[in-house]
Amino acid sequence: MATAPQNSMPLFYKELVPINVEDHANLRTRKTDKPTWLAGQHAVPLTVEEFPAAQRHYPIVFSIGDNPVPLALMGMSEGINVFIGEDGAVTEDIYIPAYARRYPFMLAKLTPEAEELSLCFDPTSDLVGEFDEGVALFEDGQPSEHIKGTLNFCEQFELAGNKTSTFIKELEKHELLMDGELTFNRDDLEKPVVYRGFKIVNQDKLRDLRGDLLRTWNKNGMLPLIFAHLMSLELVRDVFAKQANQGKLPSQNAAPAAEESGDAA
Repeated sequence: MATAPQNSMPLFYKELVPINVEDHANLRTRKTDKPTWLAGQHAVPLTVEEFPAAQRHYPIVFSIGDNPVPLALMGMSEGINVFIGEDGAVTEDIYIPAYARRYPFMLAKLTPEAEELSLCFDPTSDLVGEFDEGVALFEDGQPSEHIKGTLNFCEQFELAGNKTSTFIKELEKHELLMDGELTFNRDDLEKPVVYRGFKIVNQDKLRDLRGDLLRTWNKNGMLPLIFAHLMSLELVRDVFAKQANQGKLPSQNAAPAAEESGDAA
């Protein structure tokens, strides 16, 4: 059975296998209201198309490194998601990033040299298997309507990922991303808790940009996305408070707030 490259698996995925009728004619996929793969994930990739919905629920930051990606900050410390219980139960009515909603499916190259992407799934997931319930992947030897819809969702996600890459390149071109730092203090803490390991938009540099560039960004929708990111940062104290109330504050040393693992598409 052909398998996608295993060298560097995206976040959530343990294996990737291309879907084909020869091997998977009897497989079904089922839904769940408990995304267990999100439990313990504090930073989840976002696309720019999700900023308007996401910024109402949690902070949006950017990963560090050579190829930054937007991240939904769902916890202040690695290994902690304040919105998802250990059993995968969603504790609040929040927006779930598309990156997480597509699991266990995704588009991937079968070889590093391949130009086309193939629809794959994670065979270690309990959402795909030879079940009595659920929706078939194939019907009469052809992809089912459900799997066609899944393919379309993943294709739209890839397109959104391309738009996100363009957005990031514009931010970097104008040197708008800077290292972020968040400091929190409480009466019950011996000393402030400091979080680093993420990037945010530099508001001073944003204010100094040329007027014609700002007008262009306003027309093409980039400026509202930047503002959505900046406004979402007001929610960091809410996330910190949730984590404190859950008794999950880190040791009183500098701690990373967002170290992204896996790609955004």
